[in-house]
Amino acid sequence: MPINIPDGLPAKQILHQERIFALEEEVASNQQIRPLHVAILNLMPTKVETETQILRLISKSPLQVDCDFMRVSSHESTHVSTDHLVKFYETFDTFRDRNYDGLIITGAPVEQLPFEEVDYWDELCEIMDWSQEHVFSTMHLCWGALAGLWHHHGIHKKVLPQKIFGVFPQRLCDEYNFLTNGFDEVHNMPHSRHAALETTELALHPELQVLSEGFTSGPSIIATPAFHEVYVTGHFEYGRDTLADEFWRDFHKGLSIAVPENYFPDDNPEKQPIFTWRAHANLLYRNWLNWVYQMTPYDLAQIPAEVERLRADADDEGKF
Repeated sequence: MPINIPDGLPAKQILHQERIFALEEEVASNQQIRPLHVAILNLMPTKVETETQILRLISKSPLQVDCDFMRVSSHESTHVSTDHLVKFYETFDTFRDRNYDGLIITGAPVEQLPFEEVDYWDELCEIMDWSQEHVFSTMHLCWGALAGLWHHHGIHKKVLPQKIFGVFPQRLCDEYNFLTNGFDEVHNMPHSRHAALETTELALHPELQVLSEGFTSGPSIIATPAFHEVYVTGHFEYGRDTLADEFWRDFHKGLSIAVPENYFPDDNPEKQPIFTWRAHANLLYRNWLNWVYQMTPYDLAQIPAEVERLRADADDEGKF
């Protein structure tokens, strides 16, 4: 949330340099306030668990947020009841003419498939294209991040010989970026994926800024100017036991699975994992919602025009 300060206070310039919202009295008195509208495209098979994890993070913000759940119509979910989908989810056709302050696109366990072989790929591309005009800021998670970077920027993924699996330290790349403001210089993030970014390609895209990267797990938080697109390659939304559940699921199936790195005390899966990423997960989502809250138009109908203005500003700087 912003802080309200007296008009002309000298500290304002310093606070703005540190990406802290400080509203002068005249501006604050004229602010229009409403709930944020966020859509969640849930591609995970474990729908209820993923809903709970994301809503838990959104709820930590003091802002009021209205959430709508979206699903793809070109894929049949088998891990959740039809009644749950009918009751709480709508297909993309319902969203076409709506505008949203934010959109979250989750990951999906399909990293080893070529994008075009995912059965709902064409529909996902249509949704991502729609978001470019109708959503002020979209956050892509894990495979959703790889998919968005490929679709919007042509950045390839590479399938890994061994799964990135565990909790990995990440280095903060920009101390004063608003999205990561307040982060420690090193923070932890869970990763569970079979694919990674082609970082050499990523470096060729000045419109993308790496805000945080793992020492061994690669770029973890990436964003465009004004955060119209945000990419998180890991799983900040994971709870304490999510990686443990994944490990034991595959272990009991007799699959080859390594113990998650930097997760169980003494690498002993019989011990309770240590929750070392919760504070930064909450902070990222608070920062994102705060940014959207301060910058999105009051009138949702104005979002396409505001996105076009942001695009024009970035084009002038050669960064969109």
